[in-house]
Amino acid sequence: MTEQNTQHSPACGDFLPICRADMEQRGWDQLDFVVVGGDAYVDHPSFGTAIISRILEAEGYRVGVLAQPRYTDCEDFKRFGRPKYGFFIGGGNVDSMVSHYSVAKIARAEDEYSPGGKAGARPDRSATVYTRLAKQAYPDLPVILGGLEASLRRFAHYDYWLDTVLPSIAEDSGADLISFGMGEHQTVEIARRLAAGEPIGTITDVNGTCYLTDFDHLPARYVECAGFKKVASDKVAYAKACRIQMDNQDVVSGQIIVQKQSEKYLVQNIPAKPLVRWELDKVYALPYTRRYHPIYEAVGGVPAIREVQFSIIQNRGCFGGCNFCAIQLHQGRRVTSRSADSIVAEAERMTHEPDFKGYIHDVGGPTANFRFPSCREQMLRGMCSGGKHCLAPSACSHLIVDHKDYLNILRRVRELPGVKKVFVRSGIRFDYLMADPDETFFKELVEHHVSGQLKVAPEHCAPNTLAYMGKPPIETFNKFKDKFYELSKKAGKKQYLVPYLMSSHPGSTLKDAVYLAEYLYKNHMRPEQVQDFYPTPGTVSTCMFYTGLDPYTLKPVFVEKTAEGKALQRALLQYYEPRNAEKVIKALKLTHREDLIPLLVPAEGRRAVQR
Repeated sequence: MTEQNTQHSPACGDFLPICRADMEQRGWDQLDFVVVGGDAYVDHPSFGTAIISRILEAEGYRVGVLAQPRYTDCEDFKRFGRPKYGFFIGGGNVDSMVSHYSVAKIARAEDEYSPGGKAGARPDRSATVYTRLAKQAYPDLPVILGGLEASLRRFAHYDYWLDTVLPSIAEDSGADLISFGMGEHQTVEIARRLAAGEPIGTITDVNGTCYLTDFDHLPARYVECAGFKKVASDKVAYAKACRIQMDNQDVVSGQIIVQKQSEKYLVQNIPAKPLVRWELDKVYALPYTRRYHPIYEAVGGVPAIREVQFSIIQNRGCFGGCNFCAIQLHQGRRVTSRSADSIVAEAERMTHEPDFKGYIHDVGGPTANFRFPSCREQMLRGMCSGGKHCLAPSACSHLIVDHKDYLNILRRVRELPGVKKVFVRSGIRFDYLMADPDETFFKELVEHHVSGQLKVAPEHCAPNTLAYMGKPPIETFNKFKDKFYELSKKAGKKQYLVPYLMSSHPGSTLKDAVYLAEYLYKNHMRPEQVQDFYPTPGTVSTCMFYTGLDPYTLKPVFVEKTAEGKALQRALLQYYEPRNAEKVIKALKLTHREDLIPLLVPAEGRRAVQR
């Protein structure tokens, strides 16, 4: 990306072409690139397709958007005619398999990212299916596959839905390049080189990309992890490979990684540099309409826009280090953020939208209260490797804790004419907040930015489970909880914490789940937001789930894989529900904690079980 760009951009309000007629209306006879996405077309910077298509447009290319194409054949991929340079493809904002199936592998009836919220508009493994169809339509055209689904499958990986290890998505899909991470730098460089006439087969040195090659064409220097066949048959090898992959995802300290697939070798170049502040500002100032395309109006629009239409993304990356989170392998651990002026300008533009009612739903990101890199050392040496975390089990001595800049932004936004309230709804990292000796931000958060409930993610309370999750001890959450209610009371507000909790994470035994239920009872907490651990590709926790090993120590980790065991753990998180009484009683008997039955199981539930 260049700081100065003289290319013309159309006025905000214009969607990019979605069909041949739209092209002709602009006087175009051919597109340069087609951007294919697994979500409905929503021209908002919370959607990957919108960002990639607008960036290409800003670079001066003619771009069309092919959203949720028909996948029974390749005809939809010919909708615009043959593009001049190629396809950029993404599976959607959410992994298509997670969109389609619950953790119990039951098909979902709804899809928030599809027209009318109905499931079925995209195929399973949409990134792979779309790439194959693009290649069927135009076998000689370059296809660059990016987005979350591809990023998390770039290495050989455990697939929960098939319960097996699969090779890299580069092999399965047939893509020419995999663009991993957020993708802006890669997209611009690849597009420029293709437009300059460079063959896709020679574009192998772009940071933030992966490609397949043979042994004779491997780079001069790299670190190799065990190949697909080895990790598919040897769980220790899988765990060791996971560590190598995680330890080399930093732009400063990371090395090129090589992993043999079925025949060829996957080469992962080092990650792309995160966008610096002016680059982020530029991305979010592109002429998005911030709406779904009018073609969806008849079916009620696209539900996913509701929460983000009047929300602002202020940062990227997360140094929180949760082992079950995909951000580490996708956005990365290095935090970058937009300028205050850019954020305030976006908020001001919102106030002129016809649907704006005065409420900005969020000013946040992966973690709302992160604004800067976690320490100065990482800029020179890179992020720490070997499973070391900035915040857990306790804050690193090098951690920079400062909420002043974020607080200033919230103050400026809430003072804008037409703005009634500014909420913070994306996650607050409570341990980072508690590490700040200055309480000013905490006070103003409670006074001005909580919409009655504040979502936080302690996830569990058992020490062993929290350690495997990469989360801080429960004592940190307890201090935060007490302070939150103290400050709310002083502010004269009745406000509540909504804790996110997870059952059956690797390391969580039935005794740990009982311990959590007892904690919830003693603290008068009745969580509505609970979930079973979902083993999605590419995370450390999924490695533990599949191998039963901690990839950093190679020590065994307990993993609950039985349906009954998972059901018991989940029931304990909502022990107060009469429908869970039988499972809760069974769990308490199995762990010899019958003393808790009168406390955890409602009388109605006990009577029902006795009958």
